[in-house]
Amino acid sequence: MKKFMMAALGGTLAGAVLSTQVAAPLMAQEAKKPDSVYQQLDLFGDIFEKIREDYVEPVDSKKLIEAAINGMLSSLDPHSSYLPPNDFSDMRVQTRGSFGGLGIEVTQEDGFVKVVSPMDGTPADEAGIKSGDFITAVDGESLMGLPLDEAVDKMRGPVGSEIKITIVREGEKEPFDVTLTRDTIKLTAVKGRRDGNTVILRVTTFNDQTYANLESSIKEQVKEIGGMDKVDGFIVDLRNNPGGLLTQAIKVSDAFLDKGEIVSTRGRNAQDSERFNATAGDLADGKPLVVLINGGSASASEIVTGALQDHHRAIVVGTKSFGKGSVQTVMPIKGEGAMRLTTARYYTPSGRSIQSLGISPNVVVPQLDTPPADEAAKDDAPKPKMTSEADLKGAITNDSMTEDEKKQALDERTKAGEAAKRRLEDFQMSYAVDLIQGLSALSSDQKTEQPTQKAEAAPAKKDDTKKN
Repeated sequence: MKKFMMAALGGTLAGAVLSTQVAAPLMAQEAKKPDSVYQQLDLFGDIFEKIREDYVEPVDSKKLIEAAINGMLSSLDPHSSYLPPNDFSDMRVQTRGSFGGLGIEVTQEDGFVKVVSPMDGTPADEAGIKSGDFITAVDGESLMGLPLDEAVDKMRGPVGSEIKITIVREGEKEPFDVTLTRDTIKLTAVKGRRDGNTVILRVTTFNDQTYANLESSIKEQVKEIGGMDKVDGFIVDLRNNPGGLLTQAIKVSDAFLDKGEIVSTRGRNAQDSERFNATAGDLADGKPLVVLINGGSASASEIVTGALQDHHRAIVVGTKSFGKGSVQTVMPIKGEGAMRLTTARYYTPSGRSIQSLGISPNVVVPQLDTPPADEAAKDDAPKPKMTSEADLKGAITNDSMTEDEKKQALDERTKAGEAAKRRLEDFQMSYAVDLIQGLSALSSDQKTEQPTQKAEAAPAKKDDTKKN
C-alpha cells in the first residue's frame, strides 16, 4: 500500500516538471481532500500493531479484529452488529424456536442495556423483568459503555447457572438486584385459548413456527367453541413481542387479510425496494379482530399491527409500540460468523414509517398495575353488602320472567362477575374481550335487520343510485 502511495506521488511530481501551471491547481485541490480510505486503513494497521506490541498484557489478535468490526457496525445503529461463529449459531437456533438463556430481548439506549420485552414463561418473565427496565450490571460488573453484543455475552452461560442483574426501573428510587437461573428457552410461538366465545391468540415471537402455530391454534379453538358461526371474534395479543422474522410477520398479516399491501421495504437503492401483498383467504372468516400492543411490541409485531390497522381489519388496543421500523439482513461472512446489517426501512400500507415513533393504538388502554399485597388484603376484607330491591321485606316478585329468562339473567350476572375479576388480572385483555363481544353483538344485530332493511329500501334504491 505504501509503495502504491509513493508511486502516485512520484507521478504527480513528474507532471509538475512538465507543466507547472496545470499541476499547481491540482496539487492545491489534493491538499484540500480528506485522507483517503487507504490512509485510514493504514492508520488502523499501525494502531493494531502498536496494541499487539506495547499493550500492558498480551492480546488475542482475533478478538481485537472482531471488536474492531463490531465497533464499526454498532456505530451505525443499535441493531447492526457482528456475530461471531458461536453467536451466529445461537441466532439460527433461536429462529427455530429453542435456545439457552434468560428469555429476554434487549436493545441499547444511550449506552445502557434496555429491556424490549421478557418472553412468556421464561426466567426473565417469572422474575418480573419488565419492558422498559434498564440492566446496568451483571454479577456486580457494570455494563455501561459496553457494546450490546458484549453485554449480552455476559448474560449468557450454562443452563442451570445463576446470574444476578441490576435493574433500574422508572418509578423506583433505587436500583435493585434480581437473581435468575439460566434455562433452555423453548418457545411456542403462538398459544391459543378462549374466553367465552372469543378466541385469544398469544403470539410471543416470530420464528419459523409462528404461522403454523397460529393456523393450528385457530383451528383448535374454533373447534372447541363449536364452529366459526359461534365465534364472537379474535384477539391477537402482541404485547411484549420483540419481533423476529420478516417473512413470518408477512404470513401472519396475510392470515387475516384478503388483499392489499402488507408492508413495503425501501433500501438505499431504489432497486432494493420490495412490496409484499396479501393473498385471498382470511383464517378468521371476517370476524371482529382486536390487536393488543404495548411498549414491548416491536419490529415484526409492528408490521402485523400496522397492516391490520391500515386496512381497518382490526382495532388496535393498548399503548404505543416500541418503534423499530428498520429491517436487518444477516449476511454470513468468512470464518463462519455473520454480519447483521440494517439494510432497509419498512413502511405500513398507508406509506408511514414508524421508526422511532411506534404505532399508536386506536383505543389507548393502559395496563393497571397489580395492587400491593397490603392493599389487596384490604380489598378482600368483608364489606357491607349493598341493599337492593330484592332484599327489602315484602318486595313483590318479578312475574314477567319465565324460569329460562331468570336462569339467563343469573348466567349474565355470573359472567359480569367473571369479567370484573378478569379486569383485575389483565385490564387490557379484559377491555379487548369486552370490545369483541360488543362488536359481535353489533354485527349480529345488523345481519338480523339486513333482510328487512333491503325489502323496505327496495323501491327507493333506484333513486338513491341516480343521486350517487
